[in-house]
Amino acid sequence: MNDILASTIRWTLRIVAFAMGLVFFFSLLAAVAILAAVWGLRALWARMTGKPVTPWVMRMNPRDGWSTVYRSTARWTAPKPPGQGARTHADVTDVVARELP
Repeated sequence: MNDILASTIRWTLRIVAFAMGLVFFFSLLAAVAILAAVWGLRALWARMTGKPVTPWVMRMNPRDGWSTVYRSTARWTAPKPPGQGARTHADVTDVVARELP
């Protein structure tokens, strides 16, 4: 009796998981179809009115992102204690390169 109940529950869970996967797949398919239909209608309307068909783009300038991050470092970096400025040439140690054996 336990084997029958276990196999019934196992198959029920498999069927439910498969049904959930199908629902997810068809919902994504419907969303893409709606998006394609809206884009197609938009392109058709642009052609009918004589305007150029412009693509949907995300307007982002990479330089703006970099400058935002670069400016925000002043807020998050610890201030340098007095007396610790830029390094001088006396702080640099010269290393002589040697041949490997």
